[in-house]
Amino acid sequence: MGVSSNESIELCIFDLRRGQHEGQELDKILFFFPAGLPFSKQLSVIGLSEGLITFTRIFSPEAACEVIEAERHSHVFHEPEPDIWMVMVVEKSNDSEPIWRDDALRKVLKEIHSLFVMFHGSIRAMLEKEPGGELTRRHLYSFIMDYLRACKKPSPWDNCCCCYDFFVGKKLTLPSFRDCLKERGTVQMLTIGREAAIEVQSLVRVLESSAGNTPCYSLILFQDLLVSTTLSPDDTINLFAYAVLRLTPHALSSGASSWSYLRKGSTASNVAAESNITHPSSMSEGFYGSSDISSGEDNHYHVVRPLQSDKWSKGKDGYLVTDLWGAEVATWVFATPTVWLQQTGEKMYLCVFQHRSLTLMLLIPVSSIPNGEQGVVAVKQQVLENASHKILKVEEKLSKGWGGENAYHVSGYRYLLIDGDRNVSRASPATKVTTLTKESLLAMNKLRQEVELEKSRAKLESLNCEKDLEMCIRAKNNAWVISRVTRGNELYMVLEKANETLLYASDAVEKFSDRYCDGTFSVD
Repeated sequence: MGVSSNESIELCIFDLRRGQHEGQELDKILFFFPAGLPFSKQLSVIGLSEGLITFTRIFSPEAACEVIEAERHSHVFHEPEPDIWMVMVVEKSNDSEPIWRDDALRKVLKEIHSLFVMFHGSIRAMLEKEPGGELTRRHLYSFIMDYLRACKKPSPWDNCCCCYDFFVGKKLTLPSFRDCLKERGTVQMLTIGREAAIEVQSLVRVLESSAGNTPCYSLILFQDLLVSTTLSPDDTINLFAYAVLRLTPHALSSGASSWSYLRKGSTASNVAAESNITHPSSMSEGFYGSSDISSGEDNHYHVVRPLQSDKWSKGKDGYLVTDLWGAEVATWVFATPTVWLQQTGEKMYLCVFQHRSLTLMLLIPVSSIPNGEQGVVAVKQQVLENASHKILKVEEKLSKGWGGENAYHVSGYRYLLIDGDRNVSRASPATKVTTLTKESLLAMNKLRQEVELEKSRAKLESLNCEKDLEMCIRAKNNAWVISRVTRGNELYMVLEKANETLLYASDAVEKFSDRYCDGTFSVD
């Protein structure tokens, strides 16, 4: 089930409401990777995907198709908006062990769409505004290619699930078995004491009051970990992912390590060559609206590309600045970045302040600032006047309590904890996970695939029933890989020095649960 060196990876987005008449088939294609493939091949892939979607609806009209396993290919589906489909097609090899998980691939598709909507609004709304589709294709192509190149310089201890570099040279990689102790679509929280929590709460109140009567939201990070949020869970996940990709000190640092799982572990078994990543064919260039995606402009409109690297910098006043959103007409003042909130649908100004390891994100409704950039500047100045002292105090307290890159390392354990209700995860430091053998990681990857399959079955059988699970696998190297799922919480653990018996391994899990999870995963 692995992806071998000469196999292909295809990613496409299409609209089932478009291109239904003969001669108009190309209209339905909104994005296709690799863009250099002939249109006949692109239409063939999308036509097959349409057929699979239609066929599976016969048996499951209420639940959208998620994965189809064929003899030679895996088709991973995601329908983020009605009749807008994202599909990833991966050709299989003859490897005995799967090197990736279907759920991990679906979460890549989900994250692409969530981040795109946060910056540009829904795909359907763009198509309704400009029925020809040229603007939508241009936005999607630029955004997704930037996304796939994102996170070139992750922190060496970063466990954030958005910190992948999908390109190695001119090759596209997938989240593989080496990432089985990560969970995309979650946030990683900083554990703080009561005194520090009180200071953080006080800072949040000051930030909100600095905007006057204007309702605003805030997100506070220390290093690459979330400290506080007043946003909805979905908006928190999106802003957190973007912050770790582009805004935190690690993301801004030009000297950050280029280490990553996919670079360190990428082999011919999980990459697909793409010869036209930077320069698509001439026909595709015209179809997707750009022959040079290094520029965000053409003769008709400016395309905002928020995921471009090395475009944010820290100003003298501590605020981060970027030219990605252009500048005000007839001025040299950079336009303040804007995002769309998923929960409320509001368009918000995004103001980012940074002091040492502390990053503050303040979101202010665009509709509440009648005088545009001047009003934003006034709010930012008010924040500096009111909150500077508290910012310094919070950063100092968090720094003193910070345990460093191995703060959440537990000797003898390699683990992943997921709180599904809060969309929070915690894991062993990445530098510790790399000490695991390939056999252990492959076994954990297989275990997670089995757990996800059981969860899907339980969901189909009863939408209101959460199924408790416990699974154990003895890897080829005699390591134990263990999973426990209960009441929305999940624990995945690798024990490479767990003696010869399952009883010993089970006892080790009990001790971990009692000490670090308040007994959540303990067997009564």
